[in-house]
Amino acid sequence: MTVLLSYTPSPQGEAAIPAAIREAQLRDVPLVVVNVLRGGALVENTASTEQDLAAVIEAAEQAGVPATAFQIEEADVVSGVLEAVQKFDAQLLVIGLRRRSPVGKLLMGSIAQRLLLEAPCAVLTVKPAV
Repeated sequence: MTVLLSYTPSPQGEAAIPAAIREAQLRDVPLVVVNVLRGGALVENTASTEQDLAAVIEAAEQAGVPATAFQIEEADVVSGVLEAVQKFDAQLLVIGLRRRSPVGKLLMGSIAQRLLLEAPCAVLTVKPAV
């Protein structure tokens, strides 16, 4: 079993890192970090560099949590994350969420909403600090 962090190099992704590490510590399981590239688009703003992923792994290992990171090419981000949840037997999926305006609070991002509804495990959502 693992904790799986769906990571993007963004304020939301960065906010999710400490929460994912803490949950892996509490559950005494490894952390798996995945970054999904939509159709392999390396120029997309969700693509992590090797340095981004290495920094997440280093933070986890400094906290005593074994961690690995993967980039996945998938046409649909949600499908890629859900496949990783199954593959790595995740008991918890950790994702970052954007803060919303009053109008935006009526709608949740489609990726986050689909993950919350379709994930076969618990999902922890984390917002960045204001």
